Amino acid sequence: MFLLHEYDNFLGISDNIKPCSILAFWISGVLAPVREGPEKLSSYESGIEPMGDAWLQFRIRYYMFALVFVVFDVETVFLYPWAMSFDVLGVSVFIEAFIFVLILIGGSVYAWRKGALEWS
Repeated sequence: MFLLHEYDNFLGISDNIKPCSILAFWISGVLAPVREGPEKLSSYESGIEPMGDAWLQFRIRYYMFALVFVVFDVETVFLYPWAMSFDVLGVSVFIEAFIFVLILIGGSVYAWRKGALEWS
């Protein structure tokens, strides 16, 4: 196998982590105090009785706005390593990053025209 011996330390540690985590959960389940009462079994532990229905409808626009923000935020994270090693990389990587930025701009223009960036 090609360089699989370099992963021996990782596999050894991961084989030790699995039983340790299972043991930690088991010990926590055995030693944790269990006090079930009417307050603990109620919907809210504050002791205040809920008034009204808990099901509220939110407009889909809030979710769209959050989704667009997360997508462009994650794509910005992908640009950071490229910017840090810009002087080492060649012209082909610059062209690939330029195409990536063009796709980002196209996506933001599309979202803007569809009204996903409008809050009201």
